[in-house]
Amino acid sequence: MKRLVVGAHYGLRDWLAQRITAAIMAVYTLMMLLVFLKYPPSTYAAWKDLFALGWMRIATLLFAVSLGWHAWVGVRDILMDYVKPDGLRLALQVLTLLTVAVYVGWAVQILFR
Repeated sequence: MKRLVVGAHYGLRDWLAQRITAAIMAVYTLMMLLVFLKYPPSTYAAWKDLFALGWMRIATLLFAVSLGWHAWVGVRDILMDYVKPDGLRLALQVLTLLTVAVYVGWAVQILFR
């Protein structure tokens, strides 16, 4: 009997992407905790000054992209596992991808406007 292996073969790449993006988000969270404990921004001007720093904008952008990628991989895997009709699954995947892209684009606009 010959075994037919089908599928997208995303396994290891997705597993690694989930771990790397989770690690990036954890480092950012710890960094923000340290910043907030040392210099708690209490006014709009303090928040604006904090995010005027180039490293903070880049770190926040890296967090937003990591969050978007992490969410996309997770939701796509759930949809591939549990939504069986191909058309519905494709529509939900496109909707998810567009939503994630809009959120990441919005983060870029907020950070660099």
